[in-house]
Amino acid sequence: MTTVPESRTDLTSARAGLDSDPVGPAPDRAGFDSDPVDLAPDLAGLDSILADLDPDMNEVVGHDDLLLLTLDTLRYDVAAELAAAGELPTLSAHLPGGRWQRRHAPGNFTYASHQAIFAGFLPTPAVPGPHPRLFAAQFAGSETTAERTFVFDAPDLVTALAGRGYHTVCIGGVGFFNKQGALGNALPGLFAESHWEPEFSVTSPTSFEAQVACAEKVVAGLPPQRRVLLFLNASALHQPNWFHLPEATRDAGDTRATHAAALRYIDRHVGRLFDVMRSRRRCFAIVCSDHGTAYGDGGYTGHRLGHESVWTVPYGHFFLEPSP
Repeated sequence: MTTVPESRTDLTSARAGLDSDPVGPAPDRAGFDSDPVDLAPDLAGLDSILADLDPDMNEVVGHDDLLLLTLDTLRYDVAAELAAAGELPTLSAHLPGGRWQRRHAPGNFTYASHQAIFAGFLPTPAVPGPHPRLFAAQFAGSETTAERTFVFDAPDLVTALAGRGYHTVCIGGVGFFNKQGALGNALPGLFAESHWEPEFSVTSPTSFEAQVACAEKVVAGLPPQRRVLLFLNASALHQPNWFHLPEATRDAGDTRATHAAALRYIDRHVGRLFDVMRSRRRCFAIVCSDHGTAYGDGGYTGHRLGHESVWTVPYGHFFLEPSP
């Protein structure tokens, strides 16, 4: 499990007890269909520590491969419950302290959020800031650009990284990446190479496996010396997701329980993605949601709306060390 350093100046010292402290009782399975856990800030001190653990991206860019994995529509509360219950063994092994950071999404639906992410506006820690960013476009007056921020003079981060010699790859999932029509090509069009197949879509029960297989093929075909930015938009959590829970039915539809089952499905296969991304050199990975979704919270259903179940998202970044 990744340990959490004491501060930026001591990145080798683990914070005592973080991995051994209890994270609370495992949630009742029925709880995934009942009222969601409180999304109001808890463990605020820990969140503040985690939010401060930003590497010097000027040293990362040009040295490491980069992975941006967006778990489309993933709610923070469901992600946190499963991690606390030990039901995300692969993801938790890489998240600092085995915990997701609680963050606020830059948008409340896929297109808006990804436009912001590709401009350098990753989800923001849900504790008072300001919070220095990993990536930022060069413009006057920015209050979140710091010494460790990779600053670029380009319309978006993807273009900037291509200018630094990265091969940029998009593996799409939800409809905004399906390359069907002008809108479905807008985000994939930022990348030098983009892929989308019906097997990657929200209606496929095996979407993430198919996406990971595509990633494995892409990376295997790259020259060893060529660095890569690989972006993958995982569609499995987006509605419909009822088919990820064996006892669920189409008529009953999606619930927090089926949402949780979809995340457990992703955890079963994400190790393959991590393995291929560290197969050539060290990789810096960002794994986060772009927005959450409501399952009756406050009377709301879905997203593209202003509710805490939508704007509160899980986030983590970490290094994938090279394979032995």
